[in-house]
Amino acid sequence: MNAPSSRMLAMLSLLQARRDWSGQALADRLEVTTRTVRRDVDRLRELGYRIDALKGPDGGYRLAAGSELPPLLFDDEQAVALSIALQNAAASGAGIEEAAARALATVRQVMPSHLRHRVDSIRFERPSGGAAADPAVLAAVSDAVRERKVLRFDYAGSEGLPRRTEPHGLVARDARWYLVAWDLDRDDWRLFRLDRLAPRIPAGPTFRHRDIPTGGAASYVAAQFTGNAHEDRWPCVGEVVIHLAVRDVLPWVPDGEVEAVGETTSRLVLGSWSWVGVLASLARFDAPFEIVGPPALADAAAVLADRMATARRPAARGRGGQPPVQASRP
Repeated sequence: MNAPSSRMLAMLSLLQARRDWSGQALADRLEVTTRTVRRDVDRLRELGYRIDALKGPDGGYRLAAGSELPPLLFDDEQAVALSIALQNAAASGAGIEEAAARALATVRQVMPSHLRHRVDSIRFERPSGGAAADPAVLAAVSDAVRERKVLRFDYAGSEGLPRRTEPHGLVARDARWYLVAWDLDRDDWRLFRLDRLAPRIPAGPTFRHRDIPTGGAASYVAAQFTGNAHEDRWPCVGEVVIHLAVRDVLPWVPDGEVEAVGETTSRLVLGSWSWVGVLASLARFDAPFEIVGPPALADAAAVLADRMATARRPAARGRGGQPPVQASRP
């Protein structure tokens, strides 16, 4: 990276990405000497960028916070990443699609032509999300989580007085936002959707942190989706040997375990809300399998086999237990 303009662009990118840089660290990243780093910093200062010098054995640099900077510069990779992130804003479920589109249009206008063409070529289908959370609600709840203040809010489908909670974390999952909070009135952990939540202002007093049962907000949300109250794992997990090659099984098992037993057989571990649910997941492969364990899965298979056998028998009686009506001949 010998061209001074390219080198200074890279330096700006590094200074914007991290608060403090030693002179030697910048020199190593830019593959130049510390003397060249000092000279490039002086040039950036002449262009209007406020870069503070740090004291210490090795010295260092920091891009001053709160100052009015000239237009920010992006390298090609940053511009592409920004384009993808802004186009995918709808998937965040934060209700910022219009603002993201305007931001992308603004950034695009100041890009050089070669980069603008590259960004314009990035188009992809965005996943359709659920009801988006109001950005103002997201900001208010985030503040309460960060400041550890009791949050009162009205909740759709909940009758009576507002909910009083100690908010511990916000999690985005499948284009929806969830609040993990300790419910003060129910004395237990609860999960709330932000698109159903209307905060009451002002926030309440501060509270002391509690340990989330699963260890974190994200794992707590994942646990709720697996049917486990306080553990991020399926309540029913079974193991089988299925008569399919690993390549035919692996693409359809996002959260299980698959390993080869032979060229045309695989060991498969799957979880679900119930043992019948595990069997249903196995049945979709439409291939023979043998149950390894646990016994509860084998018991469920026997019950399900009887149920299927009963379903195959022709109905001997009509609805309501009455004999079927015989049609009279004309």
